[in-house]
Amino acid sequence: MSGEFLLLLALGAVAGGFVNGLAGFGTALFALGFWLQIMPPVQAVLVVLVMSVLSGVQGAILVRRAIRWRRLGRFLLPALLGIPIGTALVVWIDPRALKLVIAGFLILYGVFFAFRRELPAMTRPTPVVDGGVGFAGGVLGGLAGLSGALPTMWCAMRPWPKAEQRAVLQPYNLAVQIVAIALFAVQGAFDRETLVILAVATPFTLGAAQAGLFVFKWMADAQFRRLLIVMMLVSGAVLMGRELLLGG
Repeated sequence: MSGEFLLLLALGAVAGGFVNGLAGFGTALFALGFWLQIMPPVQAVLVVLVMSVLSGVQGAILVRRAIRWRRLGRFLLPALLGIPIGTALVVWIDPRALKLVIAGFLILYGVFFAFRRELPAMTRPTPVVDGGVGFAGGVLGGLAGLSGALPTMWCAMRPWPKAEQRAVLQPYNLAVQIVAIALFAVQGAFDRETLVILAVATPFTLGAAQAGLFVFKWMADAQFRRLLIVMMLVSGAVLMGRELLLGG
């Protein structure tokens, strides 16, 4: 590995790890910009998935006592059913076009809510909608790697304490990512070079995730909800920019 390779690898690991520790997602959003410069796309995505799981486990442990298993199950179980449907739809739907549509939706959502003085506050139970959002997230995850977009937008509209919001989003994303890693492993994606890259990136990711978790602990509930909304705006802008510039 050259010095430039190691620098970009470390910068991506630190950026992705910190954001995941802070918000519970976003490793790909902040790491891929560095890693796509030094790795093929498939390898970069695989490294992102593994680093996201490693940093996400720390966040899940932090909020483990806030997990409401029935609520989490309403999102997660339908998502696991939706993933294979999404992968099957790849041959019928253009993932790039779908990413652009989702990016536009994320930007509109972020602009609409990020600058409002009062945050949305949906208080009544919506188990059917929760399941539908989880299922749609699973389909989008299998189709375009966007499993967390809809659940994050939906949870940001609920006035749940920050630990309860994260107790849905973090395990949800972890489960979907582990399924994706398993599919990569079956396809033989873990070659020697990738394992070496993972070994080098892991300490940077874990350390940065701890720093992000430290900041998360000091955030107020409303601040965390606003952070999720702003992250949706940033996610949409980065996703649209990447697809327009690199999608070909």
